[in-house]
Amino acid sequence: KWENGEILFKPFLSTVKAVPVASFVVLSLLWFGSENLSAFISFLMVLPIIYTNVLHGIKSVDAKMVQMAKVFRLSFGRRMKYLWLPAIKPFIISGSAVASGLAWKSGVAAEIIGIPDGSIGEMLFESKVYLDTETLLAWTVIIVALSIGTEKLFSLMLKGIFNLCFLSGYPKNTNEKIQKNEKNVSLKL
Repeated sequence: KWENGEILFKPFLSTVKAVPVASFVVLSLLWFGSENLSAFISFLMVLPIIYTNVLHGIKSVDAKMVQMAKVFRLSFGRRMKYLWLPAIKPFIISGSAVASGLAWKSGVAAEIIGIPDGSIGEMLFESKVYLDTETLLAWTVIIVALSIGTEKLFSLMLKGIFNLCFLSGYPKNTNEKIQKNEKNVSLKL
């Protein structure tokens, strides 16, 4: 059951949420080097947000609907398509919007500490060292633009994936389903 998974992952995720980003950056720099540092740190910072949102989506599913799916012996695929994914969808989309900005912030912070060659963090670090305010502000504007663009693109991509792959053919609300049935009935008459 998912409750067992929640209990298993809770200490790990609580630790990830509590430990400062700088501590993770320094430890990761020692273990992995600076090449993959920003990707790893971004993943660590985003993981609790996405996990928590998906967990709340799973918990929001009505227990009676889960019981009904068991009674009617719906396959795992149909349970995913008609029960779990519609419940998780808004939580994943909102969580990814928050996580996108945090991924950029934590990734650039990791690059400032690790200073990989050619990175945005290296440019920010150099502008700090040389007190080059214009360059610092320019890179900040670029980071903000990339963050907003990534958030919008990722949200559109997620919505498209949910709509095309998983939820196609699923009535969005009861009125749509009733209208569909009324059209079928009128065609038969």
